[in-house]
Amino acid sequence: MRVLLGEAGHRGVADEVESLRRLAISVDHCRNMGAVLERVGVHDYDVLVVGQELPGWEFLCAKASVLSPGSRLLLVTGPGVRDRIQGLELGADDCLARPYAFAELLARIRALARRSSPALPPVLEHGGLVLDLPRHRALRDGTPLLLSPKEFAVLEVLLRAQGGVVSTEELLEKAWDEHADPFTNAVRMAVMTLRRKLGQPNVIRTVPRAGYQLV
Repeated sequence: MRVLLGEAGHRGVADEVESLRRLAISVDHCRNMGAVLERVGVHDYDVLVVGQELPGWEFLCAKASVLSPGSRLLLVTGPGVRDRIQGLELGADDCLARPYAFAELLARIRALARRSSPALPPVLEHGGLVLDLPRHRALRDGTPLLLSPKEFAVLEVLLRAQGGVVSTEELLEKAWDEHADPFTNAVRMAVMTLRRKLGQPNVIRTVPRAGYQLV
């Protein structure tokens, strides 16, 4: 899952970003609406999380479906009911009022991701592989797998492809954030360690000059 977090920098936002990343969610953090609009024009996001304190949030609510097709918008508002009503009427898919618990933020992000296009089911399966996203748990033939957040994210992208070939560029786009170096060997290394942890028989096939797929 890839999320854009548009927050001006309230207390705790850095902790939220790191907590989401530990759960294998790629996060791009923007501190102003100009940066938000720039990112949505370049990257595909499952969920946009934007604070109502950012000037221009009304424009984003109204135009999000055009600017970022397939994504869903979670508007973070003040505690007042009117704030939430205004956000929903302008086009937000959901609203979250401050103060809130991180667990609720995470639950709303995951709920919106299930409504993204294409929809993200809560549990992904392929053969004996099971990826339980809400519980952040991976299994093969019933045996738990101890995956790093990045390995978990790579496996999620491969499972979502449903046997299709996933390019290195697509893995970088969906499993890493905007700071990923396109010339790095990070994808190859992550796939190598993921293969080792998944065990035999090997279920990740390298397609020469194309990418990777689950078999």
